Amino acid sequence: MLIDSHCHLTDERIAPVAEEVIASMSSDGLSDLVTVGYDRESSLGGLALAKEHPHVWCTLGVHPHDADKLDDETLAEFRALAADPKVVGIGEIGLDYFYDLSPREVQKDAFFRQIALAEECGLPVCLHVRDAYGDCLEALKECEPMLKNGVLLHCYSGSREMVREFSRLDAYFAFGGAITFKNAKKNVEALAAVPRDRLLLETDCPYMAPVPYRGKTNFPKYVALVRDKAAEVTGMSAEEVERITAENTKRLFKRMK
Repeated sequence: MLIDSHCHLTDERIAPVAEEVIASMSSDGLSDLVTVGYDRESSLGGLALAKEHPHVWCTLGVHPHDADKLDDETLAEFRALAADPKVVGIGEIGLDYFYDLSPREVQKDAFFRQIALAEECGLPVCLHVRDAYGDCLEALKECEPMLKNGVLLHCYSGSREMVREFSRLDAYFAFGGAITFKNAKKNVEALAAVPRDRLLLETDCPYMAPVPYRGKTNFPKYVALVRDKAAEVTGMSAEEVERITAENTKRLFKRMK
C-alpha cells in the first residue's frame, strides 16, 4: 500500500471532499496520509482530521510565506499539541526565495525557531525550500545538533549535487508530481541520486498534479502515478518502490503505526 507523505486535506479545494478522500483510501491503494500544516489554522484542522481517522496523520508548522505571523503564542500552542500521538512532524517550514512573501531574515528566524521546537518535541522537520537550497543547507548545518529526529525535504527540486550535501545530514527526500513533467530533467536526475532508504513519495495535493492531470486539482490517489515514474527512473519495480517508500516514511515518522 502507498503512503502520501505530504498532502493538504485542509486546503479549501480539498476540505469539502476530505472525508470522501479518506473513505476511499483503501480502494485507492493508500494505507496512510500525512496532512501537512502551513499556518495555525491548517495545523489545527489537520490535527482534528487525524484524530478522527486512524490512518491520517498530521504535522504542525508555519510556512515561510507566513513566517511573519509566527509568534510566541502559536509556538506555545504547537508545543502543547505536538504531544498528541497523531502529530508526526513539524512542518512545513523552511525558506522560499521565489515568492519572498515574508522578508528573508524573518523567514530564517521562523525557520530556526521551529527547528528548535521540533528538537524539543522529539519530532522530525518537514521542509519547504524554493530557490534557497544554499541558505537552507547552511541553516541546517548550523542547527545540526537539533536534527537528530530527522529531516525531510518535501517536493525536492534541488540538484543531484545538493542531494549529496543534504545526505550528509541524513536527510530524506520526497518527490511528487513534478517528476512526471516533460521539463523535469533536473528533478529526475536528483531522484536517481537519492539513496534508496531515504526516498519518499508525496502529492502535495491539491497542488502539482502529475501528468496526465497537470493543471488540475491533485488528490492523494495520484501518488500511484508518482510511484510509477519513480520506478521508471530508479529501475525498481512499482511494488518495490511502494514497499521501500512506505518503510522509509514510517522510519522517519516514528509515531506512524
